[in-house]
Amino acid sequence: MAQPVLATHKLQKSFGALLATDRVSVTLMPGEIHAVIGPNGAGKSTLIKQICGSLQPDSGSVDLLGKDISQLGTAARARQGLARSFQISELAMEDTVLQNVVLGGIGATRATWRFWRPALHTQALIARAESALARVNLLEQKDTICAKLSHGQRRQLEIAVALTLAPKAFIMDEPMAGLGGEGSKTMTKFLDGLRGEAPILLVEHDMDAVFALADRISVLVYGKIIATGSAREIRADRTVREAYLGEAE
Repeated sequence: MAQPVLATHKLQKSFGALLATDRVSVTLMPGEIHAVIGPNGAGKSTLIKQICGSLQPDSGSVDLLGKDISQLGTAARARQGLARSFQISELAMEDTVLQNVVLGGIGATRATWRFWRPALHTQALIARAESALARVNLLEQKDTICAKLSHGQRRQLEIAVALTLAPKAFIMDEPMAGLGGEGSKTMTKFLDGLRGEAPILLVEHDMDAVFALADRISVLVYGKIIATGSAREIRADRTVREAYLGEAE
């Protein structure tokens, strides 16, 4: 049986009396899209932060390819192959598409990019960036200022940045946010193909996208996973319908 690419083991995090994540264990298998859904305040953002390293759990651990990465920071986890796409874009709007990928791909933050300007002229980095842009259909826009991209193109650009790091797993935080109906359909198709690059842990409110994409769905309510299963199983789960999908009998 295949081993998980990414796994959390009983992650727990409290903020005072609030138990934000309650011994949460999830796995991400090769080639899979595993969606985590839940109402606002369920603990999804807290879970993602613990997986990506920006928030340390009170207890529990995170494994990537069987290696415990719990003590690594966000940059170190990215170098290990954990790629995150943010709900709110962290791109540099004043730079070109190519500059974003070249500089973002070497792990720089916006505050430190001025120290990495020589990288813009490194042919190996440029070639890697252009390859990533081609894979997300943005190569023709490589000289476009990021601020002029559509919202959906910016989400694709974030993924191009992640692709330069040869990701082993993607963490997608609300990739459909702000896209609208047609944009969501386009992004859904794009993510469906992206699973071939690396499996995706998807946090998303767009239930049409979730049910179209997810091989498995975990439902998080009040910090606790109340169900995990296929789209069919989650739709049929009475506890889920009452707690989240709003279909109490």
